[in-house]
Amino acid sequence: MPERNVFQYAVLKVVPSIERGECFNAGVVLLCRPRRFLGARTWLDRRCLAALAPACDPARVQGYLDALERIAAGDPEAGPIARLDPAERFHWLVSPSSTIVQPGPVHSGLCDDPAATLDHLFATLVQRPATAPEPTTPPPAPP
Repeated sequence: MPERNVFQYAVLKVVPSIERGECFNAGVVLLCRPRRFLGARTWLDRRCLAALAPACDPARVQGYLDALERIAAGDPEAGPIARLDPAERFHWLVSPSSTIVQPGPVHSGLCDDPAATLDHLFATLVQRPATAPEPTTPPPAPP
């Protein structure tokens, strides 16, 4: 059995209107120091964004989420923060902010595969189950 390592993670939330305080989960960032692993996965639920803030530009929000993933990945083109070591990038990514994308509290746990743990947290905390499409026409009246 592989050795289990401590990891930390935070959920990334989209808060389209700071004043209203409504939000929805849009990503997870995970750090496993012993494995020198830092990863982030994001997904923008455009339907949820449109419901909470119809005037909010989804392309702009997607750009912020993409930038956070690139910073976590250490992409040198993502700016000076992306060139920091993984622990420093993690602490920058989970620092409280008042922007449209905000990190939630940091949680910890044990894992033997940080990438699989990130996938599990993303599937559990961010992705929404497939739902039936909204009907476009009302059902027929009963006879």
